[in-house]
Amino acid sequence: MKKEINGQMLEIPQHVAFILDGNGRWAKKRFLPRNAGHVEGAKTVEQVLEDAHNLGIKYVTMYAFSTENWKRSREEVGALMKLLKNYLMDCIERSAKNNMRVRVIGDISALDQELQDRIIELEEKSSVNTGLHFAIALNYGGRDEIRRAVGRIAEECKNGLLNPEEITEDVISAHLDTAGFPDPDLMIRTSGEVRLSNFLPWQLAYTEFYFTEVLWPDFNKEELINAILYYNGKERRFGGVLS
Repeated sequence: MKKEINGQMLEIPQHVAFILDGNGRWAKKRFLPRNAGHVEGAKTVEQVLEDAHNLGIKYVTMYAFSTENWKRSREEVGALMKLLKNYLMDCIERSAKNNMRVRVIGDISALDQELQDRIIELEEKSSVNTGLHFAIALNYGGRDEIRRAVGRIAEECKNGLLNPEEITEDVISAHLDTAGFPDPDLMIRTSGEVRLSNFLPWQLAYTEFYFTEVLWPDFNKEELINAILYYNGKERRFGGVLS
C-alpha cells in the first residue's frame, strides 16, 4: 500500500516487527530505577501502535520479554511481570476501543496462572476485532519457537496425520506461533544494538532491518517514518540480493 507522508508517496510495510531496547539505559541517564524505563517504554508502545495504524501498517509484532530475560535480577523480573499484568488488563479495554486484535506469541506455560488467564481473556475478547493485528512476544525465543513447532510436526507424523515428504516451508510456518501472520517486511531495533537476539529467526529471512540509536522510550512517529523511508530506499528481491 502506498501513502503520502510528508509530501512523499511511500510504500507502507504491511508488517513491522520491533525489538524494544534501551528502557534501562533511558532510566539510568535520568538517575531513575530501571523499572521507570520499563513504565515509560510501555507508554511508547501505545503511541507507536497508534502511529503505526494511522500510517497504514496492518501488523505489528513487539519483543516484550524473551526466554533469556529470566536471567535478569529477581527484582527486575518481578517488576516486569507486574507491569505486563497491568498492561494486558488495560489492553483488553484498549483493544476493544481501537478495534485491535491481539495475540501473544511465545511459551506462556512458564508464566504464572494469573498472567496466562489474562492472555487468554485478551486474545478471546479481541479476536472479533478487525483493525491492527498486534502480536506481543512474551517468554519468546526464536529457537524455542522452532523447537516447539518441530515437536508438533513430529507428533503429527507419528500419528499418521502428516507424511515427512509433505513437510514444506509453508507447513513449518503454519506450526509457528505467528501462523496466519505475513512475515515482517521491516524489523526495527532501538538503542544502537545490531543483532536479532533470538527474535523471529525464521520469519525475518527476507526482512529489511533498521537499527537506530534512539532508546525505546524516546522512539516516536518521526523515527518510525525514518524507518519507513529507509525501507523505501531498498530494492527488495525475494530470494535474491540487494542491488
